[in-house]
Amino acid sequence: MKIDFYKNEIPAPATQFEQKVIRFLDEWHSGSATVEVQTSGSTGTPKKFEIEKERMRHSARMTCDFLNLKEGNSAILCLPIEYISGKMMIVRAIERKLILSLAPPTAQPLAKLTANIDFCAMTPLQVENSLGQLHLIRKLIIGGAAVSENLKEKIHATLSGAENRIYETYGMSETLSHIALKEIYPSAAEAFTTLKNIEISTDRRGCLQIFAPELNGELLITNDLVELTTPSSFRYIGRIDNVINSAGLKLFPEQLESLVKKKIPNEVAFLGLNDELLGKKLVLAVEGTEDAALKEVLHRIPYPTKNHAPKQIIFLDDFPRTPNGKINRAALTALINNEKL
Repeated sequence: MKIDFYKNEIPAPATQFEQKVIRFLDEWHSGSATVEVQTSGSTGTPKKFEIEKERMRHSARMTCDFLNLKEGNSAILCLPIEYISGKMMIVRAIERKLILSLAPPTAQPLAKLTANIDFCAMTPLQVENSLGQLHLIRKLIIGGAAVSENLKEKIHATLSGAENRIYETYGMSETLSHIALKEIYPSAAEAFTTLKNIEISTDRRGCLQIFAPELNGELLITNDLVELTTPSSFRYIGRIDNVINSAGLKLFPEQLESLVKKKIPNEVAFLGLNDELLGKKLVLAVEGTEDAALKEVLHRIPYPTKNHAPKQIIFLDDFPRTPNGKINRAALTALINNEKL
């Protein structure tokens, strides 16, 4: 199904996903000043809340301006419509009068794509499974989870000189999708750069604070540890609630996971398991089948110090995930603890 917002042509839906999109359009064009959005639950209990449509319009225009999207450009929606990521793709298409194709939000949403598309938003898992079609997407934003170093290398190897632009995003439901982007391809930026009219700072914990009056009337205090590189850019360190205190040493799982993902393609997670001597014992969970060669690679990874190396490596066939595909660290920790009993 293709919705042409440039010509205002909306065909009848034929699938359940298309019906959901049409229902959102009905909600968007209703007399209500707000729409209901559901959070992913990746950092807490999933919840629903109302968001003002005018703030969503502001967010849409900021992204379209940053990416220089024009009226009549093509786009693909392949994200769940229940979450802000899917809703904002539709609002961007409405605001900039794009031609929006609908693809079911599967792990391989571009499997049937053969023509060039100007704009798309995907999760890292979807990108991993769409490398063969990546050259067809002129401008791509990746969100929902961190983009691994391994996937970044695959993107560069796949495109190798192609005139595409790919960005990793930073944001949350409360900021109406992303407030900052980091270029992955063709250049590889180290820091996220904020969109216009976004003010950032850190609190006493070193966590990011966001003031974006056009998107949210309140100062948003996150649990994301960052390093401010300029007044409008920052490096992401990790979630403060993921920090592992092992024998008095603070360990940042996301940084360690980035090291590991440079060497292996598997999904990984560093966890802290209760330990009488250390307080928390650093453990590396690897998604996939245990393999001697893989373990040898893992043992050769150059950690900053020996205290940053995992005390144990555990292989699991599948990691528990939230509905939008993020690793559920609490459930993964509980799963490992149960398996040890």
